Order: sequence, then structure tokens, then C-alpha cells
Amino acid sequence: MAPSVEISIPTATISDSPSPYTLYNITLRLPLRSFVVQKRYSEFAAFHEALVSQVGSPPPVPLPKKSWFSNTNSNSTLREERRRALESYLRAINVTEDARWRTSSVWRAFLNLPSSALSSDNSATSNLHKNLTGPSGVGDPVTDPTLWLDCYREMKAHLHDARLHLTRRDQATNPQKQHESSAQAKSSLVRAGTMIASLEEGLKSLSDKSTWSGTSLGDGEIRRRKDLLANAKKEKDGLENLLNAMVTKSKLDSAVASVQDKDALVGSGKPRFGRVLGKETDRTRELDNQGVLQLQKQTMEGQDRSVENLMKVITRQKELGIAINNELEIQNELLKLADEDVERLQRKIDIGKKRVGKVS
Repeated sequence: MAPSVEISIPTATISDSPSPYTLYNITLRLPLRSFVVQKRYSEFAAFHEALVSQVGSPPPVPLPKKSWFSNTNSNSTLREERRRALESYLRAINVTEDARWRTSSVWRAFLNLPSSALSSDNSATSNLHKNLTGPSGVGDPVTDPTLWLDCYREMKAHLHDARLHLTRRDQATNPQKQHESSAQAKSSLVRAGTMIASLEEGLKSLSDKSTWSGTSLGDGEIRRRKDLLANAKKEKDGLENLLNAMVTKSKLDSAVASVQDKDALVGSGKPRFGRVLGKETDRTRELDNQGVLQLQKQTMEGQDRSVENLMKVITRQKELGIAINNELEIQNELLKLADEDVERLQRKIDIGKKRVGKVS
């Protein structure tokens, strides 16, 4: 049976900060996605020791030994040999019939693999469910590196669902469907917020190496996961603001419709002046008169800036045209001088031929 994960180390790069060291780019291809994990040789050595300690026996292929008299930063041959050896080391674990090494938590954490890509064990799923639906309503901190990635993907799925529900709400034609879509979007956002809190607490534990005794992550991976959480929080806040704006707009439209119905029933008979809501745009519908005036001023200022930028571009094009014309004039003068030199040379050649004819 072919492995569900394809592993290769196609390249190795040199990092210059804070001091030069070699990074091996591990490419992993899953059925639905591919990604790259960068590891140093020291991380391979620590991983090998942890793997042997957890499984109880060494992998099928030994880890390449450390070189004491040369380093991979300055020796490209040694760097290439070690890259091939490390690739063979990982591939041997990945394809061997004995699955003890690749089903260990050390293997998953080292390669940032999801639990579903390695085995059909339901323990990871149950742990994920426990973090999603804790007894207190708030998930416990996710401190397992692999489970952290599974929870992150689940949280992104909730954000995706919230965006779909908001789209359905915007397209709904009656208040009941709008209310149902809003409730579903709110539920997905609440779940995503709970999971973001659990992921943040878990990442703090993984970052604090002085108190955390489990599987730790490198500083680069910690920074990457912090960036992922920051982007997810921005996305969640944006969706919440969009939901609140939709709800506010719906209430405002209901109030305006109620006032219009009241005026139609009362029938004051007096002509109405001012803004007509039915003929406004999406940008002005929710603004008062002062807001519309401010929007017009901003639009005019933007148009003025656009005209100024266009004038700068036109002026620059004019300067370039003048410079090109001057250059062409100089080139024409040079060509004329070259033609005159050719003519003088031709005359001298003709005179020389006549003298040669007389001498001969």
C-alpha cells in the first residue's frame, strides 16, 4: 500500500541570521495539499533521539553522522551528501512496513502532519472534540503540536461557514431567512472565537520552554503559528463587523419602511423635499445629510488628486518626449558626420586607385 504522505528534500539553503547555518527544505505532499518544513541538522538529531526513545528501537536507516572537520555552510559537497542522506532517512521511515515510527507523536510533530494523514486512530479526533466542546463551554488549551494544527483547520472551517451564512443572509428575500442566516453565522463565529482562545493558550504553553515538558516547537514555527492566529483573528473581527453592519442596516431599513407606510396612511398632502431613499446608492443610503456632504467632499478631493497625478504623468511623458527628440537630433548629426567621413574616405580611395593605375 502506497504511503499517504510523499516526502522529499529537494534543496538545502543557507540562512545568514543570526549566524550562518544550513536549512533542509522538506517537501510533504498530502492528498489535498502540499507544504514545506525547514529543519536544521540539530533538529534532525534531537528528533532522532526522541523517536528512538519513544519507539524503543532505531529507524530502518541510520541518521547521517555529524562532521567534526567540515561544515555544510562552506562545503557544498558535504551539504549535498547530507541532504540525500536525510532524504533517505525520512523516506525509509515513511515507506517501511513497520509503522511504529511514523505513527508516533514525535514524527507528526517534527513534520507538522495532521493525525488523519497517518492513521485511522480515533484518539486524535476525540481529543479534538474535547477541545471543541469542553464541559465549561470554553475549550482547554491545545498543547499538542499536531492537534493544534487540526484545531486550527477546524477553526478556519468555522470562519468559512460564517462567511457563507453571511452571503446567504445578504441574498435572502424575507426577514425569516435573514434571521436564520444571521443566527448560523453568529454561532460559527462564537465557535471560532472559542477555538482561537484555546489555540492562543496552547501556543503560550508551547512557547514557554521553561515550564513546558512536552514536545516543543522551534522559534520559527512558533512565529509562523502566531502569524496564522493573528490573521484568523482579523478575519473573525471583520466578519463580526460585517454581521453587525448587516443587522444595523436591516433595522434601519425596517424603521424607514415603517415611517414611509405611516406617511402613506396619514397622507399629509404636503410635497416632500430632500433626499429620496429609493434613489440613493449603497454608499449614501446609511448616511445622514452631513455624511453625504462629507462623502461628496472626499470624492471631489480624490478626483482632484487623480487629476494631479495624471498631470504629473503627462508632464513626465512630455519631458521624456523632449529628451527623446533631443537625442534623435544628436544621432542625426552624428549620422551626417559619418556620411561625410565615408564620402571623404571614398574620394581618397578613388585617388589612390588612379595613382596605382598610373604607376602600373
